[in-house]
Amino acid sequence: MQNYKIDNMTCGHCAGVVQKAILSVDPQATVKVDLGAREISVDTAAASGPIAEALKTAGYEGRQL
Repeated sequence: MQNYKIDNMTCGHCAGVVQKAILSVDPQATVKVDLGAREISVDTAAASGPIAEALKTAGYEGRQL
């Protein structure tokens, strides 16, 4: 399980873009979004590097918790 704080994820659209970015790396990943806390939990077999890069490419800097 990987957890990220994404400060600029502020709405449902943002959460959708973040989820799409993660699923582009691992289509089997499970993504849980806590919009109020601006955090996501990702259950994935992918390494954190590609996940963080996909978030960055989508315009969201994710800080791993």
